[in-house]
Amino acid sequence: MQIEVAKKAGHCFGVKTAIQKAFETARAAQAPVYTLGPIIHNPQVVKVLEKEGVKAVKNLSDVSEGVIIIRSHGVPPRVIDEARERGLTVVDATCPFVKRAQTLAFKLVEEGYDLVLLGDAAHPEVEGILGTVGNVATVISAAEQTLVLPRRRRYGVIAQTTQSLDNLQQVASALLGRTHELKVFNTICNATTALQIETRLLAERVDLMLVVGGRNSANTTRLVEISRAAGVPTQHIEIADEIEPAWLERVKRIGVTAGTSTPDWIIQEIVQQLQQIGK
Repeated sequence: MQIEVAKKAGHCFGVKTAIQKAFETARAAQAPVYTLGPIIHNPQVVKVLEKEGVKAVKNLSDVSEGVIIIRSHGVPPRVIDEARERGLTVVDATCPFVKRAQTLAFKLVEEGYDLVLLGDAAHPEVEGILGTVGNVATVISAAEQTLVLPRRRRYGVIAQTTQSLDNLQQVASALLGRTHELKVFNTICNATTALQIETRLLAERVDLMLVVGGRNSANTTRLVEISRAAGVPTQHIEIADEIEPAWLERVKRIGVTAGTSTPDWIIQEIVQQLQQIGK
């Protein structure tokens, strides 16, 4: 049984930076440390941070003092303002690609474009971008949804950083017929795009794909979709103990990929478990 791990699988720059900031803050702080929501969409990493004294909370109202870390997905600017008004120390761990998406969204609205945001409306990154522009954007998840949009003189488009380039291109093409002027910014994370391409190519040459990452992770879910679209049996798992030996029957080649919020140590445990079962 051969095991091939995608070379670009696992933590991207933004996630690594966010986690590093969280650990450094926990070690240096003389007050309670919190993250506003999970710092990344990976339950195992969140548990490790909890052991270091970093607690995830849902709302600012749950924190009366100490340090609040803004997670990698970002938040609306008003949230940071409110945290400071409450006397909290703010550590901003927003991914640079998310920051760029927020900045470009604001720029488009300021210039008079009707903003279309390609992404998952319930995702915290999208909520943060919406908050940056005063919730005046229209959120869609697929090109078909442009058919119900009104014709406008100027449309501007950005994407959630974990979207696929194909989806963004389809939306842009669909909007061309509904406006006189279209401005599109590719706000998709470079690491996300590269990982999606590598995952597709890997899926095409193996008998089974294991996609590792949090089930609440948008970019991990996207990798599952890409693998299944390649026609290969695909399993989405978070930890090594979820691997079922029955999956490996008559399988000669296994591909392993992982979302950008998945740490290397979890990927290594997956490979070790596969090797043990293979014996």
